[in-house]
Amino acid sequence: MVALGPPARTLRALLRELRHLNSVRGQPYQDMAAYRYLMEAFRAHRVTSEKLCRAQHELHFQAATYLCLLRSIRNHVALHQEFHGKGERSVEEAAGVVGLKLPHQPGGKGWES
Repeated sequence: MVALGPPARTLRALLRELRHLNSVRGQPYQDMAAYRYLMEAFRAHRVTSEKLCRAQHELHFQAATYLCLLRSIRNHVALHQEFHGKGERSVEEAAGVVGLKLPHQPGGKGWES
């Protein structure tokens, strides 16, 4: 089993991802329902005097899984925007993408000159 780290670090990372999501919209992330739910859940499952708090560990694991999902979606969107095809390209543009140059035709357009 992978070590999750402290729950506070997971919560901060989740809030950072929510902030990143809302930076596009221009709204404060504290207005999101997801923010309110996260804060309520983490407050409700704080460590108590019990020796083993199974609900807290379960919440932490679910939060870490959700954090992995949010990061993966953000990385996927960034990669998709960078490498997504832009439609039909000319032969010159396609050669330039892979770092090649087409041979120069002597005499202008063709060999007939």
